[in-house]
Amino acid sequence: MDIENRFSFGLYEKALHARYTWAERLELAKKAGYDFVEISIDESNERLERLYWDKKKKLEFVRTIADAGVPVPTMCLSGHRRYPIGSSCKDIRERGMEIMKLAIRFAADTGVRIVQLAGYDAWYDEPSTEETAGHYDRNIKVSLDYASRLGVTLAIENMGIPFMDSIEKVMWYVRKYNSPYLQAYPDIGNLSAMNKEAEEEFSCALGHIVGIHVKDTTEGVVRRIPFGRGTLDFVKAFRVILKSGFTGLLLIEMWADEKEETFDDVRDARLFVLDNIRSAASTLS
Repeated sequence: MDIENRFSFGLYEKALHARYTWAERLELAKKAGYDFVEISIDESNERLERLYWDKKKKLEFVRTIADAGVPVPTMCLSGHRRYPIGSSCKDIRERGMEIMKLAIRFAADTGVRIVQLAGYDAWYDEPSTEETAGHYDRNIKVSLDYASRLGVTLAIENMGIPFMDSIEKVMWYVRKYNSPYLQAYPDIGNLSAMNKEAEEEFSCALGHIVGIHVKDTTEGVVRRIPFGRGTLDFVKAFRVILKSGFTGLLLIEMWADEKEETFDDVRDARLFVLDNIRSAASTLS
């Protein structure tokens, strides 16, 4: 099985320290063996500000990508943690939709093809209710209408919360709106943390998966678990992925936080994932 040509390995932007320029970030990703980088638009003011770049700054970003030879085809839009599009607060909801439309426009202007949406209707101290679920559903439709006009794909990620804790729940929206511009972006770590069976989950989304987030987790803890120290059975998960016939983007999700040097961690994470894929493939031979 030709693993090298079946997947493109991507690196989450936040795996590298924020002090790096985009040129440095892309060069480090290439040096570590990655094929692409996923840009983060999180809830920080610094990353949300990117959505307001003028044409000149967007063009500089595109030129930097072209010069590096490392594409940025996907965006992790986690800014909705701060401004969820299902919030019962109208002001928060409207700000969330402003961010959504700006992110889609940013993608269209810079060549980002997939905007990954976090699958939650409310966050922090606000509980999920029928009202917030309804707002989320309606605003997904509004977002999809806008994205489809610009040719940008939206992809919902399963999360570590009950509202969207499975690929099956993601697929409810995908089936409801039946658009090529709304798809699934599964996270195998989140599935494990929420005690979901990967084989059952992936079987319901065949033909609708545009990328897969790869990280280690433990039950109820979905961030900052070093690879190999959590409870995810990587060989089992990749066996399911290989059997599903999926080919495409595998995004390795890590967080550098305030560590100064992370290159070895980033390089080793890709090798860890690749070794587990090869082990999974050997069981299918």
